[in-house]
Amino acid sequence: MPAADLALFSHVVTRSEADLDLAQAALLIAEPEYPELDIPRYLEQLDQLGERARLLLDEANAANEPPLRRVTRMLHDDLGFAGNDGDYYDPRNSFLNEVLDRRTGIPITLAVVILEVGRRAGITAHGVGFPGHFLVRTAGPHGPLFLDPFTGALCDRERLRALHAQATGESRDPDPRLLEPLEKRLILARMLNNLRGIYAAAGDGERLHGVLERIQVLAPSDEIAQQLRALAPPPRSPPRIMN
Repeated sequence: MPAADLALFSHVVTRSEADLDLAQAALLIAEPEYPELDIPRYLEQLDQLGERARLLLDEANAANEPPLRRVTRMLHDDLGFAGNDGDYYDPRNSFLNEVLDRRTGIPITLAVVILEVGRRAGITAHGVGFPGHFLVRTAGPHGPLFLDPFTGALCDRERLRALHAQATGESRDPDPRLLEPLEKRLILARMLNNLRGIYAAAGDGERLHGVLERIQVLAPSDEIAQQLRALAPPPRSPPRIMN
């Protein structure tokens, strides 16, 4: 990975939680795969979706519908954003530009779309790092509401129990700590860890090395440093001088 790309990623993700632009950082995760990526164009696309969502808020209020639920219905029902059941482990599902182009992805990238469109419409929401299935959390009239980005549906207690059982094998209410808001840096780290698993399974050392470099920026650890050293190309031997 070019040092300049990694430096820009580091500059963006080391900002404070309030100043960190989640969409920009997520697009920078895709940049090594798409060197000519037009990041401003995708941010503008999110701006346009946010403006469209803002126009729906009066409709949501009149129907006594949670604003973020209306935004999610716009994305899922009207525009066709949906989970990729057919090829869940396609790495394109983890790249925000591809999710915006193809309107399909995995829960975490679809959640980033919902969060960023909602933010542009003036709605406060957060990602939730639920085991095995990322969720979106927003305020409701009687407490927090949880949305499933993969299906666009609200998660009631039974749905949360089912997701918890699917991830852990335990058929019970999840620990409330699993439903707490997740910081943006941890969302980005989870996105990268998804790619880490995909590239490791495929034996793609070059792409895995680039992902690990970015994980090391977000959450430095001896484990990642060791893996980076193991994946580093061997030093080139100096040319032999023939007499």
